Amino acid sequence: MRNMLKSSPARRSATPPQPAPSRAVPSVPPNGADAIALVRENSLPTLVQRELERLILAGDLPAGGKLTEASVAELLGVSRGPVREAFRALEASGLVRFEKNRGVFVRQPSLAEADEIYEVRAALDEFAGRRVAQRATAEDVRDLRGRIDRMERAAAKGDIDAYAAANLAFHDRLVELAGNAKLLATYRRLVNELNLYRRDALAQSGTLPVSTREHREIVDLIASGQAAAAGRALFDHVMASRERMHRARTGSRAAQPAASRKSR
Repeated sequence: MRNMLKSSPARRSATPPQPAPSRAVPSVPPNGADAIALVRENSLPTLVQRELERLILAGDLPAGGKLTEASVAELLGVSRGPVREAFRALEASGLVRFEKNRGVFVRQPSLAEADEIYEVRAALDEFAGRRVAQRATAEDVRDLRGRIDRMERAAAKGDIDAYAAANLAFHDRLVELAGNAKLLATYRRLVNELNLYRRDALAQSGTLPVSTREHREIVDLIASGQAAAAGRALFDHVMASRERMHRARTGSRAAQPAASRKSR
């Protein structure tokens, strides 16, 4: 089992990054029998894809960074073939881009493109909210509220990484509950493309309590079966996230000259 995926290096924070919902990478198994079962259930290219996806979404492979078959193969302890296949799958999911004669890069959409993605995502979320309000069971509502509880605990600790992962899991589950596979696949691709901007928006001071309150209001509307209101609340929530993204990007640009002067 020497070719099983190696554990990735620790991040800068004490809390390890959480995998994206429904696509979590199984941890390295403790014994040979479990390792064999893992390989039987998941092809090696799929395991490589999921691990790279986790590293990208966690920020360990930064947006704009170049990926090479050789370096990724060495990092994960696999041959180049599975890495090559994983790159193609990640391109299809919107996480990397291929540049002719230059190689593979972690995708970093422009601010204008991010704006367009937010608009499309808002429309999809509004539809999902209406559908979920019409079909959610009491158990579904409890599940969504439990996910918000995890977000609140992360917010209380000021743990942006944990909050971002819990937030991602909440929205993924909500769209999943809409019961439309094409919607879910499209939504996941859009979310992947927005990952860089979403984390920057959440990192702003005072954002986490506001975001958590918005999530609770959405679930309350879903629980009471108010389909139109739940859909509209989700639409407004996404567009508010877009505004937070713009404030974060404006703030980071404004801080750059001051940081340069301080360094001198």
